[in-house]
Amino acid sequence: MVHLCCAPDALYVIGLLQPSYKVTGFFYNPNIHPEEEYQLRLEEIRKIAGHLSFELIEGQYQPNLWFKLTEKFQAEPEKGRRCHICYAWRLDQTANKARELGIPLFTTVMSISPWKNSSVLNRMGKMIARKYRIEYLEADFKKKDGFNKSVQLSKQFGLYRQNYCGCLYSQRPGR
Repeated sequence: MVHLCCAPDALYVIGLLQPSYKVTGFFYNPNIHPEEEYQLRLEEIRKIAGHLSFELIEGQYQPNLWFKLTEKFQAEPEKGRRCHICYAWRLDQTANKARELGIPLFTTVMSISPWKNSSVLNRMGKMIARKYRIEYLEADFKKKDGFNKSVQLSKQFGLYRQNYCGCLYSQRPGR
């Protein structure tokens, strides 16, 4: 099971994983704000799922829960504790869904982003995997020029490419 946050990242990462794995995508992102942005990203993910022929599971949109989890850390800079809470929550929900469906392995496309710390994501993923007694696929998808390949593929497929991670706080000037 692969946690998906946006179509450009998903297009590259899913294409990379499909030769070795039967991929199920999980779109769970209560951090994305406003809801119109969430719906736009979800629609783009649906296009990619159709194009690459993988099963897509759509998690519940729970922005109020996300705000409750992160409200004490809204002043944190990007890559700070607020982001770590957000990563951990989305990874936890992905692992829980994978276990629920009998999928023994999970990962996330988030490590492709230059704004995301892959070692933090991988450490969290391994910890959460132990909690659910499944495996976590460690990755840094930005390696081997992954991020630039994702940008090129998204242009080639005419995908919407957002300019912020999704959360309200990352839209602030000076992020």
